[in-house]
Amino acid sequence: MAAPLVEIPERFNAASIFVDEQIKQGRGERVAIAYGDQTYTYAQVLEGVNRCGNMLRSLGVEAENRVMLLTLDCPEMVFGFFGAMKIGAVPIPTNTLLRAPDYEYLLNDSRAKVVIVSEPLLTQVEQALPNLKHLKHIVVVGNAHRNLSYHELTGKASEFLRAEEMSRDDTAFWLYSSGTTGFPKGAVHLHHDMLVTSRLYAKPVLGINQNDRTLSVAKLFFAYGLGNALYFPFSVGASTVLYPGRPDPIVYFQSIEKYKPTIFYGVPTMYAAMLAVEGAEKKYDLSSLRFCVSAGEALPAAFYERWKQKFGVEILDGIGSTEILHIFISNRAGRVKPGSSGELVPGYEAKIVDERGQPVPPGEVGDLLVKGDSTCPYYWNKHQKTKETIIGEWIRTGDKYVQDTDGYFWYQGRSDDMLKAGGIWVSPVEVEATLVQHPAVLEAGVVGHADSDALVKPMAYVVLKQGQTASDALAKELQDFVKDKIAPYKYPRWIRFVPELPKTATGKIQRYKLRG
Repeated sequence: MAAPLVEIPERFNAASIFVDEQIKQGRGERVAIAYGDQTYTYAQVLEGVNRCGNMLRSLGVEAENRVMLLTLDCPEMVFGFFGAMKIGAVPIPTNTLLRAPDYEYLLNDSRAKVVIVSEPLLTQVEQALPNLKHLKHIVVVGNAHRNLSYHELTGKASEFLRAEEMSRDDTAFWLYSSGTTGFPKGAVHLHHDMLVTSRLYAKPVLGINQNDRTLSVAKLFFAYGLGNALYFPFSVGASTVLYPGRPDPIVYFQSIEKYKPTIFYGVPTMYAAMLAVEGAEKKYDLSSLRFCVSAGEALPAAFYERWKQKFGVEILDGIGSTEILHIFISNRAGRVKPGSSGELVPGYEAKIVDERGQPVPPGEVGDLLVKGDSTCPYYWNKHQKTKETIIGEWIRTGDKYVQDTDGYFWYQGRSDDMLKAGGIWVSPVEVEATLVQHPAVLEAGVVGHADSDALVKPMAYVVLKQGQTASDALAKELQDFVKDKIAPYKYPRWIRFVPELPKTATGKIQRYKLRG
């Protein structure tokens, strides 16, 4: 497949391309968003975007100012994302699963002037307030509780807004990605990046068109979900289904029946949960689906086979990253190699190299480097990490891969100690640092461990303080302790008590020995 030609003007505003352009193309009355029992046309989306942009301006937000979006997947998230972008500001879709200390760090690091927050998440922001240095306004979607009301402010704002003209290389939005030390890195994305991924992956690989309707397990604050459920469908005038709740296999089966999406974007953990639903192939009608997509972590070949056998639908597994914005290696409909990440998406380049940076031959394992025009130029305020990760036009993904003689890529593990739980990055260092806060714990080492479905989850090796006794009750107490202190999805699924941890001569934990 030849690389699609991506022609991008020097000056434009991405919000205009993805929203205003749909009106110019005569799609104003087409459904853009399905949300519960409500639908929003592209004309209504444009109005919501314009009102939100004007509301932000009334609060003093200017070009290049950051606006944090701490919202559940809902229309207001869409309005905030494109509304901020349309006035030249920088929206930051933010993980809704974190805790107050995380939001304190993110708000101070980004220097966001305004946060738009869904009411159920307001408490976490308010807990962080005493230590926030730059935040001026909290705008609440829902009951404002003494704060500014999103709907009151946007109701008063004008529905007309001229887009701020931007350079193709101006900052459009940020996405925070977990770091190896536990501190997130703000990946800075430019106005042209969404056009690149739409035109290189969504249109030629998925064949997305205006008759499609998408449903994504990954939320809008993920790079994966942001493309799946927002700018991919908006790039062609298609529809998206937004679901604000927690992932639940029954809900997704019911949503597929109710909304009849043509593309379902999942993650391996959700496919495992849906496959575990007894008799699902008889209870639920999935005939609307053209195919399914998977990313976030490697999809076991057995999941692909079982899903196709049960539901008659292919899953196109691929690999993407926050830094590259979306999928750059993917399987294709009709030529899937189960267990592989697929073939290179035309328009991207990849190489697998050894420790000296030299390419390895097919069949040999090495570090995956990728080159593509959707790659972020840098991490905000992380100069050293930027230099370690982005090498000229190439970005080091941190993944070990092997390429076969047919050109398919096969995931072999991480180059560092990072691991994923349910497709979300987890830093072992952060979990270890949390465990040792417990009065019974002397030391802890955290690594990835495969469960019965071959999906990797955190496992903790714990050394107890003198006088403490290992027990199942204490293991449960430690798991609950971690859930309470940091994002719950990071908790260790298994606790193993050991007399000591393997260490280097300088005292660093040798996690590779724990994995072995």
